[in-house]
Amino acid sequence: MNIRTFFLSVCLFLGLGSYGQVDLQRPLPADPNTVVGKLPNGITYYIRHNEEPKDRASFYIIRNVGALLENDDQNGLAHFLEHMAFNGTKNFPGKGIITTLEKYGVTFGGNINAYTAQNETVYNISAVPATDVRLLDTCLLILHDWSYYLTLDGDEIDAERGVISEEWRTRRTPQFRLLAQTLPVLFKDSKYAERDVIGDLDIIKNFKHQTIRDFYREWYRTDLEAIAVVGDFDVARMEQRVKEIFSSIPTVENPKPRPFFEIPGHEEIYYCLATDKEVQQSSVSITTILPGMKAEEKQTHQYLKSNLLVTLCNSMIGARIGELMQQPNPPFLGGSIGFGGFMRGYDSYDISVTAKPNGEAEALEAILTENERVRRYGFTPTELERVKTNLLVGLESSYKVKDRTPNESFIKSMQAHFLEQKPMVSFDYYYDFMTRLIPTITVEDVNAKFAEGNVAHNRTVVVSGPSEGVTHLTREEVLAVMDKVAQSEIAPYQDEMVGGTLIGEELPGSKVVAEKALPAFDAVEWTLGNGAKVVFRKAGYEKETVSLTAYSKGGTSLYDTDLLPSASNAAGFASASGVGDFDVIALGKLLTGKQASCEVGIGNLAETVSGFSVPGDFEIMLQLLYLRFEKPRFDREVYESIQNRNRAALQFMKNSPQSIMQDSMSLIMSDYHPRTLLYNEAYLDRMDLAEMERIYRERIKDASDFTFFIVGNIDAETVKPLVEKYIGSLKSDYRKETWRDNGVRSPKGKTVKVIELDLETPKATVITNFLKEMKYSVRNNICNAILKGILNLRYTENIREKEGGTYGVNLDASSSRDPYACYTMMMVFDCDPERADHLKSLIYAETERIMREAPTAEEFNKVVAAMRKGREQSKPHNGYWMNALYDYYLTGINPADPKNFEEILDKLTPKDIQKFAKSLFKGADLVDMTFRSRK
Repeated sequence: MNIRTFFLSVCLFLGLGSYGQVDLQRPLPADPNTVVGKLPNGITYYIRHNEEPKDRASFYIIRNVGALLENDDQNGLAHFLEHMAFNGTKNFPGKGIITTLEKYGVTFGGNINAYTAQNETVYNISAVPATDVRLLDTCLLILHDWSYYLTLDGDEIDAERGVISEEWRTRRTPQFRLLAQTLPVLFKDSKYAERDVIGDLDIIKNFKHQTIRDFYREWYRTDLEAIAVVGDFDVARMEQRVKEIFSSIPTVENPKPRPFFEIPGHEEIYYCLATDKEVQQSSVSITTILPGMKAEEKQTHQYLKSNLLVTLCNSMIGARIGELMQQPNPPFLGGSIGFGGFMRGYDSYDISVTAKPNGEAEALEAILTENERVRRYGFTPTELERVKTNLLVGLESSYKVKDRTPNESFIKSMQAHFLEQKPMVSFDYYYDFMTRLIPTITVEDVNAKFAEGNVAHNRTVVVSGPSEGVTHLTREEVLAVMDKVAQSEIAPYQDEMVGGTLIGEELPGSKVVAEKALPAFDAVEWTLGNGAKVVFRKAGYEKETVSLTAYSKGGTSLYDTDLLPSASNAAGFASASGVGDFDVIALGKLLTGKQASCEVGIGNLAETVSGFSVPGDFEIMLQLLYLRFEKPRFDREVYESIQNRNRAALQFMKNSPQSIMQDSMSLIMSDYHPRTLLYNEAYLDRMDLAEMERIYRERIKDASDFTFFIVGNIDAETVKPLVEKYIGSLKSDYRKETWRDNGVRSPKGKTVKVIELDLETPKATVITNFLKEMKYSVRNNICNAILKGILNLRYTENIREKEGGTYGVNLDASSSRDPYACYTMMMVFDCDPERADHLKSLIYAETERIMREAPTAEEFNKVVAAMRKGREQSKPHNGYWMNALYDYYLTGINPADPKNFEEILDKLTPKDIQKFAKSLFKGADLVDMTFRSRK
């Protein structure tokens, strides 16, 4: 008996022997590792020591306050107030919070952030260096100011109106507009129907300063607030400092009761048709609102069992829908059924399907039929056992890495405990209870849970999709489909069992014929008898992870333009077909209880392999690798299924603004090169299954031309013989290929394009892209990253804050060695079309300024501090070493060597960044694009 079978047998024995003694109504024990307290003024605090990441801490202030608490003249001000927390407080005037923290590498947007929802507002300062207690106290002081001491200066309020207005514009996506039509129906007669968080634009632009101050004083109160601090620090000292810093905050006299917002029940089926001309797909959903557990019930063992049953139900019905999608002509483009969280105090049961054009009735009938099949006959014992096995195996892996739980995971649990009274138990207790509970769950248990979602009240049907060119289901037609399914004869689900092994035959293998130590990486390189190179490093930071990566130069670059559609999609179609003797459904069943995967890809310049496993399933990952090379599948039915879905989805995409933007960018940025192919009917027509198989077999072969990298928590003594067996059995042609430069380049000089679109919400999207062919080097890469950071600081200050012109400027700094050496800097932002030209001029003003004069020492130091902090945090992780090895073999540069990072940073100065900016921007090829609403 293997160790996993033994483990599951022990769980079953323990479950049958002791679970019956557990009273599910018994309260759950509190997590002993979390200090929970309440100050005399009503502030609740949570404090916990944690070392993931090492020498870091996270600080949160959690408010039981959101948009639902706004008066009508305050619609949007809960969110506006969140913004104002970064615009001046008692101890940190102006942008003092941001400028103070950025000196320590704690970045705005990345580590300093907040969000507002309908029921809560949460602020965070994350990944703070924890070795300086003065910095920890500073973070507590910031939370203290956020609690009660925002200045809410009138000028700052007025300056922020533009930022919020542009966020409003950015959020006005097609999906958001559909939601705006849906909420009044789904939440009829509830406050939820009236508050979308971002609020009313007229109020945002014109409210009186006192209105937001009134909201602040009324609701930002100590009794509605929690402080959560988790990290690598002394808990006793942190608790003492929390008491000292926060106890002086006054309690609000005669506080207004914090209401619970009800969603009225209803017997009739509500119906909503939501359309938008920019939407690219049609969908039908049926949402049933269910009562959530009461607060006292959430603190019992029954809560854990209920959540487990939800997970089991959702997993099993999801697997059935996945099988439907493998049909040659599936009845819908995608679908889902299951329980989910909803608004506070409520859960939901959702049946949702994405339809083909004018195929809503067929799609709805198909998804309802699957739901009805379960409702009538329930799940099967074999389905349940597979899911239970996978859950137990996953739980076992999670338990082994419990000391790698990140700070934010603990804080998420604290937040749920404070806002929704959810339990906060230790993982040790949870693991022990669940390993005893899971084996005892029966089919009757999950079927009874499934029935809870299939009730005849509180249901809302939402039909959504394009406003033009599609016929949507009416309320009567939806009800007719529902009635048809209810009256139909439906056969029970047949769970086809799968047996056998991944590889049945004996493999010849080949031994390691050469071994080379890599002391700089604490790694080893093996050359196998078939010519394959394998580079291995044991890395145990992620204890339950073994990763595999490989590359071979060539890729789609070796194929002419007419074959590009087939070449680019060959690996994806092969993966969807399964592997060896097993289609993708059978493969999933065969791998029950296994945690291993392996996929291949064919990119522009290389063929790649990507694999993952836990240490105990490393051999399974290598078996999958062997089969991807030697026994790929190309099923005609799978091909037809995917192509039919592709063609159906394509009909929605035609002439959509999003597709026009993407296509235009691709063509312009590549100077209309013939190899830039647009995704359209012609593209799909050029795809051919036989060509895909031929190209796949040409690319994914010849082990001698691949370099394989294995990094993870596994010993070389285990890895080596398995590598010899499986990678050593791959066939080799001993070819030496490389990629081909097909001459795809950006346009030379300056290219200016203004493209008008039919947009529902007036908007301009501005894109500027600088590209310069220049020497590729580690130093230049670092300079480019620093330049990006400095420009980001400036654009945030000037275009977002001073101008109020955009919600944010997104920057992308990149470099490439192959097929030619170049550096790029791209800036993208959305704004009011009337201001696009002016705001774009500010983009160029900063590139000109940084060429004329070096950045300030303060700017430079902030960005460098953030880079050092990020490097320090990433170094222990397995992925860091995988990337380092991969880069070293691909470029000959060891990024883990201090001379390729720390020593360069130590020598760089602001003048060096100015010099680099000149080399990048001066004489660069520039693409200047503006997509704007048609006038």
